[in-house]
Amino acid sequence: MNWQQLYSTRRTGAENRSGTYTDAIRTSFLRDYDRIIFSSAFRRLQNKTQVFPLPGPVFVHNRLTHSLEVASVGRSLGKAVGDAIAARYPDAGDDFREFYKYELPSVIAAGCLAHDIGNPPFGHSGEDAIRTFFRELDGEAKQRFTETLTPNQQRDFLYFEGNANAFRTLTHHFNEKSPGGFRLTYATLASIIKYPSDSLSGFNKQQLVTKKSGFFDSEIGTYRYIAETLGIPRLDPEKNIYARHPFVYLVEAADDICYRIIDFEDAHRLNIISLDTIKDLFLSFFNAPDGYDKREKVESTLKEINDDNQKVQFLRARLINLLIHRVCDVFMEKENELLEGTLSKALIDYLPERELQLVKTIDSFSVEHIYNHRSVVEIEIAGYNVIGGLLSEFFAAVISPSAAKSRKLLQLISQQFVITGKPGQLYYDIQSVVDFIAGMTDLYAVDIYRKITGITFPQIR
Repeated sequence: MNWQQLYSTRRTGAENRSGTYTDAIRTSFLRDYDRIIFSSAFRRLQNKTQVFPLPGPVFVHNRLTHSLEVASVGRSLGKAVGDAIAARYPDAGDDFREFYKYELPSVIAAGCLAHDIGNPPFGHSGEDAIRTFFRELDGEAKQRFTETLTPNQQRDFLYFEGNANAFRTLTHHFNEKSPGGFRLTYATLASIIKYPSDSLSGFNKQQLVTKKSGFFDSEIGTYRYIAETLGIPRLDPEKNIYARHPFVYLVEAADDICYRIIDFEDAHRLNIISLDTIKDLFLSFFNAPDGYDKREKVESTLKEINDDNQKVQFLRARLINLLIHRVCDVFMEKENELLEGTLSKALIDYLPERELQLVKTIDSFSVEHIYNHRSVVEIEIAGYNVIGGLLSEFFAAVISPSAAKSRKLLQLISQQFVITGKPGQLYYDIQSVVDFIAGMTDLYAVDIYRKITGITFPQIR
């Protein structure tokens, strides 16, 4: 791969158009950011669980606020790395310099905005609930599923992945005549594909690129075209496995930095962990004699702050800033491996040993005290029941579309998601059901589940 080819203003749905969009106000890549932030799919993230249940008396992060903060960090990462690339190649030309100095921050920020846009309700348990439902099919439903769908199509559901669903959400036109979905640039779309493999090749943890999957069977052609345009190599000529685009590492790093630190801030507001615990964990990053900021200076400022929540926010800001600098250094140090497509770990895993051990300590603490907190477990169980219940009802309707109850249920699915009822189109009909459910907010999923199961009697509005 080469830096010159890795960016493009070409958009899905507009492959035959050439030239860069010219506008006195917005560049092509700023338009990507705007299209995402003004979309209904992005707005719905405001009522999708990040970690802790929503809503509650204490405001904690949801998928939307998390995505906005990741985009802020991603913009900073894009700016720092873009400046460094432009400086390293001063003779590369004006377009090259213009993109890396001024446009890359917008690309990374847009990728960060969209990175969770395909996640279903109820956090990661929503993904697990979808997988579990299809793995537990039996009888005629299982027979139809296995006999009609190809192995790769089956794994799209058996190993349902929010990352792949984000790519589908952004590129699929659903029931609209205009192709291309959000019509984002190839550069922005490539930056969110953390695991550039299909479902059949994915979920093999021996390689980073196949740890999960990045696109469904229905979007293989779309990603293949993007990869060919940007010069992303195919790693296996017999399989849909590609190298990671270098920009992916920056989007991933922004997310890695944010969730590790922000989850502690939420846990503190909910009185799950103490200020002293956060101070012990976060201040340790500033112990190195050549550190970004001296511990004494950070502690001195911390003592001047009265409110505990403000203290946590101050430490959060300092630590995010430190990690941004560290990750940018790693990115430039690993330039050759990034361009060769051989970098085998996330950028944060290449931090200096002392800081890497501190990150691992944070991870261990989070698993024990945050991600297994009672309220988190409760929302995960709710996700299994609600999403499992919705899939049970709507999948049965797709399998037997002519039944009286099925016809009623299918009327509840938005016209955006086409249900053909044709035996040969079962894969696409199931996708429409999953699209419908995965796009729901937490509250809407609970509401419609209660109504169709009779827990709540619908009212005429």
